Amino acid sequence: MENKFPQTFEVIDLCLLAGKIMLQCGAETYRVEDTMTRIASALGIPHSHSYVVPTGIIFSIDGTEPAKLIRISERTTDLYKVTLVNGISRKISSGEISIQEAFKKLNDIEKADYSFPIYQQILAAAVSSGCFLLMFLGQWKDFVPALITGGLGFSCFIYIHRLVKIKFFSEFLAALVIGLSAYLFVETGIGVQLDKIIIGSVMPLVPGLLITNAVRDLMAGHLIAGLSKGAEAFLTACAIGTGVAVVVAFY
Repeated sequence: MENKFPQTFEVIDLCLLAGKIMLQCGAETYRVEDTMTRIASALGIPHSHSYVVPTGIIFSIDGTEPAKLIRISERTTDLYKVTLVNGISRKISSGEISIQEAFKKLNDIEKADYSFPIYQQILAAAVSSGCFLLMFLGQWKDFVPALITGGLGFSCFIYIHRLVKIKFFSEFLAALVIGLSAYLFVETGIGVQLDKIIIGSVMPLVPGLLITNAVRDLMAGHLIAGLSKGAEAFLTACAIGTGVAVVVAFY
C-alpha cells in the first residue's frame, strides 16, 4: 500500500497538468477530458472521472483518493502546445515514456513560449485585414487603409491587454481605434468604403476558435462549457460592436 498512493497521486497530478495546459491553450472540453482519461488508463487507472469547464478542472478516480481541483485563470490560443500534449499522451499510452519523463516534458511545455514575435502577429493581422476586405467584396483602393487600420487595431489590443487584464476593455479600445482610423481614411479621401474597411480590420479580433469550440462542446453535450465559451465570445462581439458603434454614432 505504501507504493500505491504516491504512484496514484503522481498520475492524478500528471493528468491535471496535461489538462491545464490544453485548456489554457484553447483545446475543446471533450479533448481535454479524453486526453486525461487516456493518460490515467495507460498508467493503470482505468476508472477516472473528470469535469472540465473553461475556468477549472476537477479530476478524481474510483477509491479513497480525494478529487483534486485546478483553477484556470488565463486562457489563450496556442494549438501547437495542444499538439505537443497530445503527442505526449500517445507516447504514454504506447509505453514509450515514464511518468517522470512525461512530467518533465509537460513542465517544459508549460513554461515555453511558442508564440510568434509581436511584430509578426501585427503584420499578420494587418495583411489578413486587407485580405478580408477583398473577401467581403471591397475595393482594391481600400486595401492599404484596411491593412493599416487592422495593424493599428491589433497593436492597440496587444498593448492595452498587457496593461489591463480585462479583454473586454482592450477589445473595445481596439475596435474604437479601428473605427477612428477607418473614418479618417475615408474623410481624407484615401479610403472609399467605410463599412468594408471596418469589417476587414476587426476580423483579426473576432473569436473564431472560441465560437467553434463553443458549438463543438454544445454538440458533444458539454452544455456548461459550451455556454460559458459562447458567453465569452458574445462579450468579445459586444466589445467590438460597441467600439465601432461609438465612432459611427459621433461621426
